[in-house]
Amino acid sequence: MDIIGIELFIIGMFFGSFFDCMANRLSKGESIIKPGSHCENCKHKLSWYELIPVFSYLFQGGRCKECKIKLPLEYILVEIVTGLLFFLSYLRYGISYQTLEMIIVSSLVIVTIISDLKYMVILDEILIPSGVILLIIKYIDKGLNSTLYSLLYGVILFMVLLFIKVVGDKAFKRESLGWGDVKLSLIVGFSLGIELGLMYIFMSSIIALPYAIYSNIRHKDGTIPFGPFMSLSFLILFSYQEFFLHLFNMWLGV
Repeated sequence: MDIIGIELFIIGMFFGSFFDCMANRLSKGESIIKPGSHCENCKHKLSWYELIPVFSYLFQGGRCKECKIKLPLEYILVEIVTGLLFFLSYLRYGISYQTLEMIIVSSLVIVTIISDLKYMVILDEILIPSGVILLIIKYIDKGLNSTLYSLLYGVILFMVLLFIKVVGDKAFKRESLGWGDVKLSLIVGFSLGIELGLMYIFMSSIIALPYAIYSNIRHKDGTIPFGPFMSLSFLILFSYQEFFLHLFNMWLGV
């Protein structure tokens, strides 16, 4: 196995631990710097060996060293999934700007899924840096003209989602899409273009449908966080752009 892929997997696990902390703390209006990493139950400050991704969790039997409370499985899952996404980014694109882009997209997706599922919020603190970094990579890789066109595509998709939100809010007499969902579409349109951007809207709805039906039956109000499904759709389409562009053209008969 390629050493670079292994290194990215390990780095990804460390980033996954940070992303989980970031998503939870920022969603609750807390600092990601102070206090340091600690047990949420007993406030025990974690030692360096308690911060090693996956292994610390396994060696401690999934429990806090001090109070013995069971730690959320979320910790280890986020670390492993982030490591895998970093590894798959390299496996998909090798040493390239596309790998960097996919790592940024993967990071955005991880944080968005956690924050929106748990707190019904998509953080500007992750949207803005992700968008800026992707913009810089696009400029370095493709030049100014391509970057400006991509930015235009982002604005168009943003306006499409904004229109859907305005119409949906009036039709359902409540918020149909969150502002975070709309702002996310700016990055999606910039990264994917118009064709895949439109497919992104469709795919997000299809992926969310089973959960929406379940939520409507279980909770009656039908309110669901749409960001996780939009994020998954974004990641899938970004990872296999050529394949889905081919499908889109086949659907149009081009």
